[in-house]
Amino acid sequence: MNRLILILLIFSSASLYSQIEIPRSTNTGRVIKAEESNTTGFPILKRDNTEKESRFLKEKPKAIDLRENPNNLLTEADAMKEKWAKDAEVKEEYRFDQSLGNVVTQGRFVEVYCRDHQFIDGDKVQIIVNGELVEASVMLTAGFKPILVNLQEGFNSIQFVALNQGSSGPNTAELRVLSEKGEMLAKKEWNLLTGAKAELIVVKN
Repeated sequence: MNRLILILLIFSSASLYSQIEIPRSTNTGRVIKAEESNTTGFPILKRDNTEKESRFLKEKPKAIDLRENPNNLLTEADAMKEKWAKDAEVKEEYRFDQSLGNVVTQGRFVEVYCRDHQFIDGDKVQIIVNGELVEASVMLTAGFKPILVNLQEGFNSIQFVALNQGSSGPNTAELRVLSEKGEMLAKKEWNLLTGAKAELIVVKN
């Protein structure tokens, strides 16, 4: 009798276990593997596909390009600030011609940018390249005015002749010269009285 009861208990237990279902994962994401740490020797969790580096960390900041923005990122507020700034005082030395130095390039041309960097009062200049008139009258404003200058082999003279002094002070300007590749070759300034000129020499190798 006892043996019969034991047999019945065994069969009933087996029937109960056969009805229990093991739950299955519904996770469809990336698999996480256990890998051994180089420092501790213990397994650590690591994704199969690591996240890509942010493109902002890979990309370098873009340099300011006068070709794309002749105003050199000047805002209206900047222009107004410069417009109402005081111009340079007139000095006797401004009556004489000024040398802006020499630059060297292998390019076929240079890009010349000039602007009035002080009081915006109607300053005008004439531009002469190698003795030939290139621009009869250029009004200097708060933004850079681009001028392309083709070069000959050897020495090239670029002269800026002050046509006037505007309504205040001397003829004032900031000059920037870019190479054919867009590299900055020179950054200069001049202060001239009417009739005086500033000269930059560009040597083409």
